[in-house]
Amino acid sequence: MTAARNDNGNGFLRRFWAMTVKEFIQMTRDRITLATMVMIPVMQLFLFGFAINTTPHNLPTAVLMRENSDIGRSILAALKNTDFFDIRAVLTRAEDMDRMLESGSALFVVEIPAGFERAVRRGDNPSLLVAADATDPVAASSALGALSGIISTALEHDRHITIAEASKPPFTIVQHRRYNPAGSSTLNIVPGLLGTILTMTLLIFTALSVTREVERGTMENLLSMPIKPIEIMLGKIAPYVMIGLLQAMIIIAAGYFVFRVPILGNPAALAAITALFVVSNLSIGYTFSTIAANQLQAVQMAMMFFLPNILLSGFMFPFAGMPAWARGIGEALPLTHYIRIVRAIMLKGASIEVLAYDTAMLVLLTMVAMAIAVKRFRRTLD
Repeated sequence: MTAARNDNGNGFLRRFWAMTVKEFIQMTRDRITLATMVMIPVMQLFLFGFAINTTPHNLPTAVLMRENSDIGRSILAALKNTDFFDIRAVLTRAEDMDRMLESGSALFVVEIPAGFERAVRRGDNPSLLVAADATDPVAASSALGALSGIISTALEHDRHITIAEASKPPFTIVQHRRYNPAGSSTLNIVPGLLGTILTMTLLIFTALSVTREVERGTMENLLSMPIKPIEIMLGKIAPYVMIGLLQAMIIIAAGYFVFRVPILGNPAALAAITALFVVSNLSIGYTFSTIAANQLQAVQMAMMFFLPNILLSGFMFPFAGMPAWARGIGEALPLTHYIRIVRAIMLKGASIEVLAYDTAMLVLLTMVAMAIAVKRFRRTLD
């Protein structure tokens, strides 16, 4: 009886150990799954720990100087000496200010009006205009608060200026929140959701495309037909393009009728950019499907790609406040440029000409994604 119990106990341990060893061997053979299990926590640690900053710094800023004065130079120097703002340009024309805000190349413009120094010396308490791109209300609010304090103390140690009445503030800062004066987060989130939802759904749909054909055994039937590999790929992508455009129409309509998100720009340009973005994501998803050995691996790769998209594209956190290496990764993601374009068209009424950089980058990334997808698809079939 005792020997039987010992045998059962030893047998259980042997069988348990055998299954454990088998599972480890099987896990090491599935390298993509193993890499995903290891890389996702590491990626999350670096992204949340180093890339994400809820108090953004080095925000692109311009100064519109309508006069060349001591006060103007003092304010400009004060802005340059803080890490909140990155002075990109010193302007002399209001048209340049409007263009920089519309294109997104500047998030803030400090305007020093003509006769400002004379009014300050006389104690007339003139107004200083600060125009902010409020399509991202989180970045705008935190930076405007810091900007007010920086400008207010810019002249404290300036020996060349004597304020008429020391008890009065030398000037009044007037904040103008453009494109989203109420600071509504909905106006910022809905256009971003358009690109995020398209990225998530289209990546997963197309990542499963080739692997599903291989697992079902229908890929051999396709290869036996008188059809070229590129024709197979384009034919499989085409239905998803229409699905992606339908998704975009539903999201935009819901944003307009339910959440009151305006469409100030050209709807035709928005549709063209969306179609380009859809093709870009489909090409990336198709590339994943040619690398993965099964549908599980395809989904894992799609989710690995989706994580930096949602965190580094400017959808959830201010893009300008990220470190340089994170912005570099973000610039290589189609979602980053699509969100900028969609927000500018819908909320600012911007044209494609004003958004030339982001449009060119989206075209380039789409062409690269399509080239890789075609090359990988041909290699897979060969």
